[in-house]
Amino acid sequence: MRRFCRALRDAPLDGEVQLLLFPPVGYLADFAAGLGGIGAELGAQNLHEAAEGAYTGEISGPMIRDLGGRWVLVGHSECRAGWGEDDRTVAAKFAAALQAELAPILCLGETLAEREAGAAKAVVARQLAAVLSGPGAGRLGRGAIAYEPVWAIGTGRTATPEQAQEMHAFIRAALCRADEAQARRVRVLYGGSVKPENAAALFAQPDIDGGLVGGASLEPASFLAIAAAASRPRKEGSTT
Repeated sequence: MRRFCRALRDAPLDGEVQLLLFPPVGYLADFAAGLGGIGAELGAQNLHEAAEGAYTGEISGPMIRDLGGRWVLVGHSECRAGWGEDDRTVAAKFAAALQAELAPILCLGETLAEREAGAAKAVVARQLAAVLSGPGAGRLGRGAIAYEPVWAIGTGRTATPEQAQEMHAFIRAALCRADEAQARRVRVLYGGSVKPENAAALFAQPDIDGGLVGGASLEPASFLAIAAAASRPRKEGSTT
């Protein structure tokens, strides 16, 4: 953790690129202290949908804020698959994040089986619709959306820039149909084996606003190379 924070403090970061870091929640306060002054923002990897109550082992939105977090991931593919989070739960967590004055990043994405069955867009549309019809819909622009094809997470496989752009354009169009003004404000990030080698090509796509970086973010040099790639496209990028 100290090595990572030191590397970011020493790097010549582009002020136009917004850096968001999502460490394990137990390290949030340490990261907040270690990164002071560089402009990076912090978030948690998950939250409970209730602000308080008898939920042993869970963390609430207000707790995340107390620890220095200002963002939170909701609906990450590992939570959907591993903990059985369904669309209704994810929508409730999205609303809970907003209630706690956190900015939620809504994760959407299909499995390999769903893609091969030709259902990728239907799955993503269903996941998005659950939030668009929920209590947090009117404040969607407070956060962001991350398209993370499950078949490209931790597998070494990556959606081609064209595949990623197609789905990002689909998400953007769905947002426009729901609320065009909000759709202009919402950033849509790509997450799925983003690496220094492919980041620039992905970020150059017209509807990809940045990356939700997984394994490649564990090494400071790799993370910083991706951040540098986000500063090169024709528009501002975001690296998380």
